[in-house]
Amino acid sequence: MTLTFVTSNMNKLREAEAILQQTLENTALDLPEIQGTPEEVTKAKAAYAFNILKKPCFVEDTSLIFNALSTLPGPYIKDFEHALSLAELPRIIDSFPDKTAQAICCIGYASPEKEPVVIKAVVPGTIVNPRGTTNFGWDPIFQPDGYTKTFAEMTPEEKNTISHRTQAFRKFKEYLER
Repeated sequence: MTLTFVTSNMNKLREAEAILQQTLENTALDLPEIQGTPEEVTKAKAAYAFNILKKPCFVEDTSLIFNALSTLPGPYIKDFEHALSLAELPRIIDSFPDKTAQAICCIGYASPEKEPVVIKAVVPGTIVNPRGTTNFGWDPIFQPDGYTKTFAEMTPEEKNTISHRTQAFRKFKEYLER
């Protein structure tokens, strides 16, 4: 089956292809972002993409939750990244003792057979000052639990064994193989 990944982010596309071990069809659409939980945002994007493409497709949405802030930045992390530098993001929780966080990846799959399905994976970790040289979103400020490196300090192969995206895509692959 040919999978259409709706994204304009080539880093996401490369990671998805590496994790799924297949070449994906890619379509870039400007999808509206509703206000809501990571799952609600992802489901709405998948439905919107399907209504345009009229064929099975999937979207991926990533969230970063600072536990001290309950659900924030959450699915709005991209807006936070545009408004603040990576060095400024950890400062948001400077006055809080809790520096723990959750990296969340939701994949929304839409097809003619049923309502969009959302597959979610969560990696717990800690917010740290930026470290690492890779330039992929908030990777430099997220250190997964059990590791001394941020995602940005890891090789792509190392990151792709543990990341929230990897876990979500593995679950997605299992879902498709059922």
